[in-house]
Amino acid sequence: MESFSLILAIVVITALAFDFTNGFHDTANAMATTISTGALKPKIAVAMSAALNLVGAFLSVEVANTISKGLVDENGIRPEVIFAALVGAILWNLVTWLVGLPSSSSHALMGGLIGATVASAGFGAVHGDVLVTKVLLPAVAAPVVAGLAAAVSTRFSYAIGENADDNATRKGFRVGQIASAGLVSLAHGTNDAQKTMGIITLALIAGGSIAPGSNPPTWVILSAGLAIALGTYIGGWRIIRTMGKGLTDLQPQQGFAAQTSAATAILASSHLGFSLSTTHVVSGSVMGAGLGRKGGTVRWSTATRMLVAWLLTLPAAALVGALAESVTDLGDWGTAVVAVFLVASSAAIWKLSRREVVDSGNVNDTGAAEPDGVVTAAIAAVTPPPAGPVTDGLTATIPAPAPAPAPSAAPATDPAATV
Repeated sequence: MESFSLILAIVVITALAFDFTNGFHDTANAMATTISTGALKPKIAVAMSAALNLVGAFLSVEVANTISKGLVDENGIRPEVIFAALVGAILWNLVTWLVGLPSSSSHALMGGLIGATVASAGFGAVHGDVLVTKVLLPAVAAPVVAGLAAAVSTRFSYAIGENADDNATRKGFRVGQIASAGLVSLAHGTNDAQKTMGIITLALIAGGSIAPGSNPPTWVILSAGLAIALGTYIGGWRIIRTMGKGLTDLQPQQGFAAQTSAATAILASSHLGFSLSTTHVVSGSVMGAGLGRKGGTVRWSTATRMLVAWLLTLPAAALVGALAESVTDLGDWGTAVVAVFLVASSAAIWKLSRREVVDSGNVNDTGAAEPDGVVTAAIAAVTPPPAGPVTDGLTATIPAPAPAPAPSAAPATDPAATV
């Protein structure tokens, strides 16, 4: 076991706390569509996702190496810098969870790390080429690619079941959706758990416990996998509601297409070492699946709020990380002040969340869903309905013709007038 100083132990504990928030913040990525379509009960879904997150953590270390070896210069980075970075990431995760926005935990972590590193060692300590090629470009491309793939997959899913029994088709796609949700959970553990492995490994290098360039030790992989699995099991029900019901209304065919497309993109990115945001990928897939079904719509007001959160994640976490680093740079008492601030802020956010509790019992309530916007209504108006018999719901909207007036009786004729 590596030798530990007090500050290094604090950093490791804080990193695992971030990993825990990453788990419940991103549970929606794997299970929101499965829960919203009724393919799995909420509690069963999060338990399944937690187990597969743990398994996924052991499949690769490429993303962990991107964080620990590539994004910032290892030389001259103190453990206090990493602690400050984690403070920025945790607080952003908690704030966006409180308002139910599926922002990127990955970008929060990297934003906090960049901000704290710049405050400590200047802009030269950040490797700009790695930031652009393995963080920023995938952040733009991944949701677009996943969305297009999900839209095409949705069309194909409906096409192959066009002449089949509707109930049998829905049942079959629900089974397929469970499998694809498991694949997303596995991919999430492979990608997101590694980011905490990378940050702990970087802290161990900064503290002199392991040599520069080392891969994550086995105990780091295990602890990071357990932390994200536990957070996943807790369930980030607020974000699950937004992703499953607030963004679009999904049927089993759409859920299967969205999850399969997302899992493929995440696993490919993990293999290449891209520090991808699973939130961006899954959100893009859900929107693509929403538009891929005839008559399907996306609530663009919710999507716009999510986009704003995505754009703010890196700079907001970087700013908090830089401020936290400025305080920790004052000495041990500065580090203690930042730690107390983190605990107090986290407690305050949790207390605010108790005002309106979202849990497994009401996660699928549609009262919180926003009405369709102008763009959505326009798309729905020009999209032809699916082929099939006319339903009672449709005929009820066609007003019945007004009955013809009864012919009036002929007026009596005055005999004197005919003379």
